Amino acid sequence: MRLLITGGAGFIGSNFIRYILEKHEDWEVINLDKLGYGSNLANLKDIEDDPRYTFVKGDITDFELVKEFVKKVDAIVNFAAESHVDRSISSPEHFLNSNVIGVYTILEAIRKENPEVRLVHISTDEVYGDIMKGSFREDDALRPSSPYSASKAAGDMLVLGWARTYDLKASITRCTNNYGPYQFPEKLIPKTIIRGSMGLKIPIYGSGQNIRDWIYVEDHVRAVEAVLLKGEPREIYNISAGEEKTNLEVVKMILKLMGKDEELIEFVEDRPGHDLRYSLDSWKITRDLKWRPKVSFEEGIKKTVEWYLNNEWWWRPLVDERILHPTPWKLRW
Repeated sequence: MRLLITGGAGFIGSNFIRYILEKHEDWEVINLDKLGYGSNLANLKDIEDDPRYTFVKGDITDFELVKEFVKKVDAIVNFAAESHVDRSISSPEHFLNSNVIGVYTILEAIRKENPEVRLVHISTDEVYGDIMKGSFREDDALRPSSPYSASKAAGDMLVLGWARTYDLKASITRCTNNYGPYQFPEKLIPKTIIRGSMGLKIPIYGSGQNIRDWIYVEDHVRAVEAVLLKGEPREIYNISAGEEKTNLEVVKMILKLMGKDEELIEFVEDRPGHDLRYSLDSWKITRDLKWRPKVSFEEGIKKTVEWYLNNEWWWRPLVDERILHPTPWKLRW
């Protein structure tokens, strides 16, 4: 199989590419990435010479470029997206371009050049908004709370509309919070590890009681593989691990693993529209595609801490003023 992976130099996309090439010896991967914020070719340094892997620098909003690759592949997995909520509050236009126009461009290229190609569109649990009790199912209403989640919800609607109208073989995945190797240092878990290792304060929004369901990135990429191989067109699949933790719990666990004092924790002004709790019901993918998470949070967070502490060569060039001296969401990017 020949795959086009968009956004493959990012955190989840790069982990997916590495997993696919390790598991499927006869598969080929084309990685299309504009190398914007959050992308990093060092994420795939260990496979850059693999003859089955090709990197192309390019933007998914470039129709002429995208259509040339759509003609040549059997399937597309769209990881490409602007994904940092704080940045979406300050600069929402960038999110509309990548997360809406980019999705439209991919869909139009498929419709016009290769309607038989398989598409898996990677979305997020944030499109549902927050939920105080219970868990969201795939047919629940979308109530996004930020420019980021609104742009992702818009992309989802485009996928569903094009799939039905033009009979495209497209599916959507919505996953909870990922963590693991190669995650951009500005995210909560790597930022906590990096700043903790330097003896710097760990900023936490509000009271730290916001709840997220955490999933180890390799469990997520296995789920995406399952949808790619066995998922039904025009279906949505929630992906979760049932590992709900408050942000404060997560930070305290990391500091304990590192032997650091909790006095490093510093509560800062909360951001606007900050969802309190995310929770997904992933029974559908478990029942229909026989996928289950394998890595507990306790195991995964230990592996993640060890990876960052042992791979300073990777994160050190990415650490800048935003990580060393973080400011509230009001910072203008």
